[in-house]
Amino acid sequence: MNLLRKYNVAAPRYTSYPTVPYWDEASFDLTRWQQLLKKAFHATNNDNGISLYIHLPFCESLCTYCGCNKHITVNHAVEGPYIKAVLQEWQLYLQLFEQKPRLREIHLGGGTPTFFSPQQLRHLLEAIYKTATLLPDASLSFEGHPNNTTPAHMQTLYELGFRRMSLGIQDLDPRVQHIIHRIQPYENVATVVEQARLIGYTSINFDLIYGLPLQTAAGMESTIRQVMQLRPDRISFYSYAHVPWVKGVGQRLFTTADLPDEKAKQGLYELGKKMFTAYGYTEIGMDHFALPGDALHEAFTNGTLHRNFMGYTVTHTSLLVGLGASSIGDGWYAYAQNEKSTAAYQQIVGSGQWPVKRGHILDEEDLLLRRHIHALMCHFETACNKYDPPCNAVVESLERLQELEKDGLVNIQPGKVTVTRAGRPFIRNICMAFDARLWRKLPAAQLFSQAI
Repeated sequence: MNLLRKYNVAAPRYTSYPTVPYWDEASFDLTRWQQLLKKAFHATNNDNGISLYIHLPFCESLCTYCGCNKHITVNHAVEGPYIKAVLQEWQLYLQLFEQKPRLREIHLGGGTPTFFSPQQLRHLLEAIYKTATLLPDASLSFEGHPNNTTPAHMQTLYELGFRRMSLGIQDLDPRVQHIIHRIQPYENVATVVEQARLIGYTSINFDLIYGLPLQTAAGMESTIRQVMQLRPDRISFYSYAHVPWVKGVGQRLFTTADLPDEKAKQGLYELGKKMFTAYGYTEIGMDHFALPGDALHEAFTNGTLHRNFMGYTVTHTSLLVGLGASSIGDGWYAYAQNEKSTAAYQQIVGSGQWPVKRGHILDEEDLLLRRHIHALMCHFETACNKYDPPCNAVVESLERLQELEKDGLVNIQPGKVTVTRAGRPFIRNICMAFDARLWRKLPAAQLFSQAI
């Protein structure tokens, strides 16, 4: 546990580099973003196609652990106006691209996408399909809540090409469910999984979280044994990020006294990892486990695993279009995030304006460091390319890794860094060594959750 105490520091999750708090917003402008978007689009559309993330932020109740951008309401009259705004934003992209997009990947995230009726989801997706080409091997997925994902939701999305669904399980211990306000009996989860498989879904993911309030080793073991009865194709095993200074009132409904301490939380992670492995799952990148035969497992095995603002994906495109309030787009050479407020987002788009509120233009150093961080996160190794430009930041990164090598977390060879088995739980710390922007301006206050 000495390494745990040493490396359990605040660290980013690296869905991007630079991380959002280190974006250079002062040098960002909408015109430059649009120019780089077009550049990325024309470079990838006729090759790999593009990815599309649609943020559907509404939830009927607040889960107190949640770190997502969400809007809590039981008023389903919000569905139509929001879908209308998303489609208006899509039209802005179509006008910019001046060419029919080829969709390689679509993900519906939230919030709770299944807050929306099957009819509204069909309207949204069919409107997009009419203006784009959906590639035959496109990867289509959605997030669902076990309590409100109905057979009609699943059937409708299946008919629209979706084959993967992700269910937010988190924990099946009733005490934990009560304190995080996420009460969903095992029977509800089992029913949804059975229905999904009968319809024809080929990949089902469960989100589980360790480090939640009131979690115990016995409760975690019970949860995993119940999960194994349903045998999801992949599992996301996330560390709970207690950041009440960022996420506000929800995470203030319990205190740090309710959370497992550092040693107990590490024990929960090790228990989960041991059990998943015993049940035949392979560890994939950071926080993920998959069964052989699942597309995520295959992408990791053949070296094509990709990571972006959606997390790990099995397709690699150079352009991710983000639609909806708070969505982040990745134009390879630049990032941009939309207005977070759903009301303000709808008003801006309704007036014909782009809802982009902030962003970052990547410079040459950013692009190089992002490649190294991405490789470490996806493949547990990175190597220099003989065509790489000289970069002091890379040299400094290797110097910072010396201490981690002494602790047995990485192996450093000429031009190559490999993460050891012992180092995999510390992947965020390893990537942080390459985070030049963070080291040049260490935060005065905590920006990120703990690494473990």
